[in-house]
Amino acid sequence: MSHLFPQEPTYFVPKELDRLLIFCYQQGASDISIQTGEAVFTEIHGRLIRVTQREMTLQECSDLINYIYGPNATAMVNSGTDIDTNYRVKVSEKEQYRFRVNITASYFDGYQGVQVTLRTISSEPPLLADLGVEDDILNALTIPQGIVAVSGATGSGKSTLLASIIADFCQKEDSNLKILTYESPIEYVYDKVKKPTSLVSQTEIPRYLPSFAAGVRNALRRKPGLILVGEARDKETIEAVIDAALTGHPVYTTVHANGVADTLRRMVTIFPHEERDTRMFDLLETTKVIVWQALVATPEGKRCAIREYIVINTQVRDILLDTPTDRLVSQVRHLLDEHGRSAYQDAKQKFEQGAITERAFQRFAMMEKQHGQE
Repeated sequence: MSHLFPQEPTYFVPKELDRLLIFCYQQGASDISIQTGEAVFTEIHGRLIRVTQREMTLQECSDLINYIYGPNATAMVNSGTDIDTNYRVKVSEKEQYRFRVNITASYFDGYQGVQVTLRTISSEPPLLADLGVEDDILNALTIPQGIVAVSGATGSGKSTLLASIIADFCQKEDSNLKILTYESPIEYVYDKVKKPTSLVSQTEIPRYLPSFAAGVRNALRRKPGLILVGEARDKETIEAVIDAALTGHPVYTTVHANGVADTLRRMVTIFPHEERDTRMFDLLETTKVIVWQALVATPEGKRCAIREYIVINTQVRDILLDTPTDRLVSQVRHLLDEHGRSAYQDAKQKFEQGAITERAFQRFAMMEKQHGQE
């Protein structure tokens, strides 16, 4: 099947951009890359596929980003600011396609060009049951409390998993939750999710509030039942997340990390050395579960989630509180087998079930071997 864009225009005006995005979305693209001096590429089930025959010009890219974000987009990018936003294409009166957008300056032929990355997102979060989330994780999330951290690389499905968890809470008759989300940008919306006893309010960062930390402070003035923080990536945000949890508020967030152990390490070591012991205690007192996931190839050429997780119960908390910070990573890895599941274990089971390729499994087998040598 050809993935080339039909009736490719000699110049991409905004109307043609919308037609291109609709085409890519309907082809099953997860990401679309538009870059000065390059053809347009899509990513479908992890494979990069060329969509246009010719390369995009500098002027086309400038016009497109001004159309997507506003007339000052080119000036912002040229001044060294990257832009995160979202974009919607109306397909019909009842249907629209949504995209998460990043616009970043890039070098091109001696000049400053631009790369636009558009990630396709569904308007509604998928059902939690359809994501194959393990029972231990689901049980740990039955009653919203403490910190739930979902980690992984960019594009690993962190936001999708969190959105599905939020939607699942919303649909329960006895949730009685006022849910406040702070996202950059807003990906999933909950307008069509049945909410018999819950209410969801979504705030985009930095459009409506300047930072995630400001979002947490804002939430505490609104009597939240659950706070979702799009990303805990700096000291101020992680501090705000911990403090909110210490006052009894459930806080769900994402972290960029390479595993469950690395997630906890990153959240602790972002603090100055003299604060780490105190913040380690606070973090372990409030964290309920840490989930790390990655999307890997299936034999059918699709994607499957490999998850590593640990449920921080009283026993795990006591062990980790007695662990020096420099031994934290190795201790968490040791505890995974008994109080959670390692990525290797999950990958091994899914490989034996035929759900992932041998090449994908070998990646985790190699990681397990490296950890064993450390």
